[in-house]
Amino acid sequence: MQYRRYYQKGATYFFTVNLADRSSDLLVKEIATLRHAFKLVKQKYPFYIDAIVILPDHLHMLCTMPNNDADFSKRIKLIKYYFSYNIAKTESISSSRLKKSERGIWQRRFWEHCIRDESDYRAHIDYIHMNPIKHGYVKQAKDWQYSSFHRFVTDGLLPINWGG
Repeated sequence: MQYRRYYQKGATYFFTVNLADRSSDLLVKEIATLRHAFKLVKQKYPFYIDAIVILPDHLHMLCTMPNNDADFSKRIKLIKYYFSYNIAKTESISSSRLKKSERGIWQRRFWEHCIRDESDYRAHIDYIHMNPIKHGYVKQAKDWQYSSFHRFVTDGLLPINWGG
């Protein structure tokens, strides 16, 4: 069976995007560059970030596409590109990536899931905000600074002591 992505205008998707080197801390070390990459892409190709967490070697995000566009692949590709373009070339690069003039920062693919209903939406928000605890970076969600958890607390959607 061949895998196929389904693009739905206005749909909400959960994404996981990984660095090629899963022992790296590049995403938090270069957080300003990553934020800038997101800003550039959102200006050119709008989308709404419902929830997000940035970990050292990967990120999870829940995004809603605009009603007139569903091309999430373009957005992820450009985020990766702008980030990669603006950091120093220190990673090792495989011969296959060299042949294609690629950097060795990101895994080539990403994982996506189209949100089915409110229960699925809520479960993925919880997964995103619990992820730093799951990976042992912190004991409470409030202690991980690279997370939309703090926006959820400010907006009164979650209590500060949630998740830990």
